[in-house]
Amino acid sequence: MTQAILQLNDIEKAFPGVKALDRASLSVYAGRVMALMGENGAGKSTLMKVLTGIYQMDAGSIHYQGQPAAFNGPRDSQEAGISIIHQELNLIPELTIAENIYLGREFTGMMGRIQWGKMYDEADKLLKRLNVKHSSKTLLGNLSLGEQQMVEIAKALSFESKVIIMDEPTDALTDKETESLFNVINELREQGCGIVYISHRLKEIFEICDDITVLRDGKFIGECQVKETNEDGLIEMMVGRKLEEQYPRIAVKHGETCLEVSGLTGSGVDDVSFSLKRGEILGLSGLMGAGRTELMKLIYGALPAEAGVIKLNSQVIKPATPQDGLNNGIAYISEDRKGDGLVLGLSVKENMSLCALDKLTKGVQIQHKEEVVAVDDFIKIFNIKTPTHNQIIGNLSGGNQQKVAIAKGLMTQPKVLILDEPTRGVDVGAKKEIYQLINKFKSEGMSIILVSSDMPEVLGMSDRILVMHEGRITGEFDAKEADQEKLLACAVGKNMNEEAA
Repeated sequence: MTQAILQLNDIEKAFPGVKALDRASLSVYAGRVMALMGENGAGKSTLMKVLTGIYQMDAGSIHYQGQPAAFNGPRDSQEAGISIIHQELNLIPELTIAENIYLGREFTGMMGRIQWGKMYDEADKLLKRLNVKHSSKTLLGNLSLGEQQMVEIAKALSFESKVIIMDEPTDALTDKETESLFNVINELREQGCGIVYISHRLKEIFEICDDITVLRDGKFIGECQVKETNEDGLIEMMVGRKLEEQYPRIAVKHGETCLEVSGLTGSGVDDVSFSLKRGEILGLSGLMGAGRTELMKLIYGALPAEAGVIKLNSQVIKPATPQDGLNNGIAYISEDRKGDGLVLGLSVKENMSLCALDKLTKGVQIQHKEEVVAVDDFIKIFNIKTPTHNQIIGNLSGGNQQKVAIAKGLMTQPKVLILDEPTRGVDVGAKKEIYQLINKFKSEGMSIILVSSDMPEVLGMSDRILVMHEGRITGEFDAKEADQEKLLACAVGKNMNEEAA
């Protein structure tokens, strides 16, 4: 093993009501990729924020290139050669790609004038390196979420850092974009960079990483080389126990048809028809850009329908706004919990009850005692790790934020629950808890649509699966007959429905 280029030793960090880091440690080696693993709330992001100076540690030490180090903020750590690619995008949609990459450090010439040509040329080189086809003059807001993530990665690469931290870098990427990123990681490894790779996708850890460090409850659990362990061993280190049956599907007798969609057409959706029964989990699979989220937003009322009929309990509904969707008994949990689902500056209680205030109001007065009881019940049922319901939700881990987002939808007492990528960025332990909750709703007769890019998740949890490609349904399978090959064939455009006909 080479000498560590970066060492964090016995780091401690406490916040009111919680000790986030308790003697946490991490070593990063030149020319190697270190996976930083742990459940949501294990302290991974907090440790990285301590490293980059966003938080100041209460105790411990940092050594960088053999010398004691302490950084006063992200700019300080960046100038020293440490960059971080955040899971949540830190970009400005109204600016071009190049302006986002070089924001605050633009190339300037005489009289401080920006050298636009040079800036665009350098940005284009970075985009080419990542196989991004857009010009750097393109407005960032015109890019997909995955393409914006690639811009975030390009921004980090532009610093030519010695240590690069990647926090869930592939979360919104397609397989092709992920392949391009892995090629870049291999280049950086050959150049002697030390990389910290944070991901809940275990397959990626064994594909791209050399070493693994595991944190649990803010504590350092252990470090090993990837070749010394396997998925089961890694999961046991992360959660402190063996995790049996990753996808706990349960058998529930389905009731009558609850939702019927016929010929629905709108933004990114073309003539889609399907039905959903009570007590059924309907999986919706497909590649990025297939129209899955757009279809859900048409049903919920967040996008306008151009044609088609939606029936709920045999009654035609015409949702034109999200409030219409809620009023009809449809709850939509967005794939972008921080952009669409939660208000990060509000408390857990305020977020959870936000959509259900009409049910908690008498006259014009919110019944605060009822609100607190309902919220605390959900915190207990969902096992949400928060010191109090008054905790600002932005201070919770991603998995706990996701649980609050789902609870927020359930507070409205919906007939149909739409879960769009419900376990994206969620660790294996929290995933299992979310799956168990989904099964609980299913056993109570709720109708559930599960939208997911994770094929094993769709196959493991759904009773029936629809596959979309370019806005149309290209396949429908009973869970017993479905497999990844069939789903992928439909996802790339092979229409099983037409072949069956």
